[in-house]
Amino acid sequence: MAQHTQPARGMRDFLPDDVRRRQYVIDVVRRIYERYGFEPLETPALENIETLTGKYGEEGNKLIYKVLRRGEGESSGEADLALRYDLTVPLARVVAEHRGKLPKFFKRYQIQPVWRADRPARGRFREFYQCDVDAIGSSSPVVEAEMIAAVSDVLQALGFRDFVVQVNHRELLTAMLEAAGVDAPLHGDALIAIDKLDKVGRDGVHTDLTARGISDASAQACLAAFEDVPAFDRLVAASPRGAAARENVTKIMELAEATPAAGHVTFTPRLARGLSYYTGAIMEIAIEGIGSLGGGGRYDGLIGMFSGEQIPACGFSLGLERILVVMTERGMFPPEVQASGPDVLVTLFDEASVPESLRLAGELRQAGLRVEVYPDADKLGKQFKYASVRNATYVTILGGDERARGEVTIKNMRTGEQAAISRDSVAQHVRASLQAPTSSLQE
Repeated sequence: MAQHTQPARGMRDFLPDDVRRRQYVIDVVRRIYERYGFEPLETPALENIETLTGKYGEEGNKLIYKVLRRGEGESSGEADLALRYDLTVPLARVVAEHRGKLPKFFKRYQIQPVWRADRPARGRFREFYQCDVDAIGSSSPVVEAEMIAAVSDVLQALGFRDFVVQVNHRELLTAMLEAAGVDAPLHGDALIAIDKLDKVGRDGVHTDLTARGISDASAQACLAAFEDVPAFDRLVAASPRGAAARENVTKIMELAEATPAAGHVTFTPRLARGLSYYTGAIMEIAIEGIGSLGGGGRYDGLIGMFSGEQIPACGFSLGLERILVVMTERGMFPPEVQASGPDVLVTLFDEASVPESLRLAGELRQAGLRVEVYPDADKLGKQFKYASVRNATYVTILGGDERARGEVTIKNMRTGEQAAISRDSVAQHVRASLQAPTSSLQE
């Protein structure tokens, strides 16, 4: 009986076209993050379980993939390791471990997979990549403004124009919950429910809030505040912490207007961000009708959980998978990424031509061309058909006549044009013709 060949639910195989699209986006992200002074970092897929638990809130803890103890301990059902849930908590551990080796202001980017035992859905998987930037060591609003600028730069470089960077502050939400009469022990539960507002709507959040023990009056007051910014501001203004937080948000937005994010930033009172480690400004990138493409915020207390030293920190994570889904649906990838093939397919005319054909392939590769050699001395018709399937730009033929004349026949698979080129100048001619607007092989 044949075994099932599908990957585990929520996991995926990536075929060549998929990998090319992913790499294109990752290359853009990496290039722009480095332009902003962020340095690369990688951490292990597995972390000690105590590193992750207690950092994400009750719902986050449920989604951590735990790994059973090995050896004799396996039978106990206990777990001592876990797959990385995000890239922020591992970063906090790294900073606590290597603080003496890092600069005063440490800026890092990290592009790696994470795992969550979540329910798979459109654009939501159990294994997925995050593209993070974080800045450690400063509480200045310049940090948030630079984060917003960097991710806005990335999205615009990828072709997005209709995104909005929503900004809020955890202290504003705390002040709003207090003013609405929500007891402090229920604040965490309230934020988890509020974070689902765009997904389940007003009625769904109201039901969730009351199910978590929050009174109907308090739930209604919260939801009403989210629908009117002036009313929200009046509600939080009575709290000194709320007033300071509103001033911080205003400053961040003013600074962001001096960056590539200008015109894309908005204050969004309903933005909550469900993770429990956020302490200050929170941010999310959204597109109408699509949802979130990423988010982040300030988490000044997280590193202190590992080091005992309070170190200011702020980060932003772009969701690679959601970006890829939207770009694919909208046809946003350049043609060379959508359907990429070798620059040249080298055919094998007969067995006698194999050594010289391999030498030709080597010379073309040395010239920086992408070259594939057809492995069998098949009929040329089959080799040309394969070149078409592979979307090759040019095909070379090196038969006995060509070898005797010191030439190579080259066919342009786009135009059908064919020409005999001097053996010594093949690489030069192909490179020049690839760069020409019409990809012509003529002198």
